[in-house]
Amino acid sequence: MKNILKYILHFLVICMLTIITQVGGVLYFLTLLTAKAFKLNQLKGLAMFGVLYLITSFAILPAMAPVFGRTALPFTGNLKPLNFGTCLLNRHYVTPELKYQLVEIADEMNKQFAGSVTHYLDGNFPFFNGFPLIPHLSHNDGKKLDLAFFYTKKDGSINSAPGFIGYGIYESPAEGEVDYPARCREQGYWQYGILSSFVINLGNGDYQLDVDRTRTLIKLMAEHRLTSKIFIEPHLKQRWELDQYKNIRFQGCRAVRHDDHIHTQVR
Repeated sequence: MKNILKYILHFLVICMLTIITQVGGVLYFLTLLTAKAFKLNQLKGLAMFGVLYLITSFAILPAMAPVFGRTALPFTGNLKPLNFGTCLLNRHYVTPELKYQLVEIADEMNKQFAGSVTHYLDGNFPFFNGFPLIPHLSHNDGKKLDLAFFYTKKDGSINSAPGFIGYGIYESPAEGEVDYPARCREQGYWQYGILSSFVINLGNGDYQLDVDRTRTLIKLMAEHRLTSKIFIEPHLKQRWELDQYKNIRFQGCRAVRHDDHIHTQVR
């Protein structure tokens, strides 16, 4: 019975690592086989998995991803992750076209707003179209990427955000604006605003949304020849006077709110 429970636990860990990193489950399974063959204890086995995972994620995957039409987004420069955990979990892979577009736009943002860094959130895994990037509904082909809003702190710094993961800190509808969060909630889409229940606002009133930079970023993407769609909440499109851009759309109630980040995708 004890062995059965152990096998079940290992199976669950493999599934979990596969879901959240794509390759972690395979690496964990290989570690189990190696640890058993060389009679390694649990501590040595865990250390072996950690080293193998880091080497695979930061040396092997970037070299293999182009075979599947993907490339890793940069860690540094004018375009980089808001949270390095995005890269650690291999969720920063996109098509070369999307990378080219975002690097170009991030450089332009830096020119227009000196010192400004554009932060990306979730992209896609390195391998296979159709492999889901949970909890996203459509991040499965490398053509989609989420971007963080821009914020400014009271101390004058401009390249940080109130939420650790970049999601869940909403810019809610004001009076007189279309209120899709309320509409979706009334229709029974309980997941629509669920992230606010898990995300802690670290700002404590110290952060203010930088509308000028965020609006400029959206306009640059909307006007770019490679852009297919951009998702933000309709009340932000109305508030920021972006109605002329037909490729800026509402994502639907089946997804989650998009008044905390920007979703963009290429053709």
